[in-house]
Amino acid sequence: MHILVKTGFLWLLLSTMVFADTLDQKCLLCHQKQQIPTELIYKRYLTKYSTNERISRAIYRYLQNPTKKSSIMPLQFFLKFPMKKPLQMTPDELHEMVKKFVQRFDLRQKLRLER
Repeated sequence: MHILVKTGFLWLLLSTMVFADTLDQKCLLCHQKQQIPTELIYKRYLTKYSTNERISRAIYRYLQNPTKKSSIMPLQFFLKFPMKKPLQMTPDELHEMVKKFVQRFDLRQKLRLER
């Protein structure tokens, strides 16, 4: 019985670690290679949509069908950076990646209140 519990726990731990790195592997690595300012993009979404839920919905819609018209970035942005290609992810994977992206760059998590 203990082996089953240990095996299950190990499997859960490994799958969590692999999935946690998926954002870096599938999304942010490409941003880094192309020197796309990820924090700037998040700040633009935050300025326009203001809540994590609205930001997540907007990013998800854009990543499902990326076009210059549906992008939050100004047209000049695309003179320097390539147009995003549609992602090869299931809707559930995409929702999870967007959620992790928003959590990672959420400015409120970086704020510290002084007493």
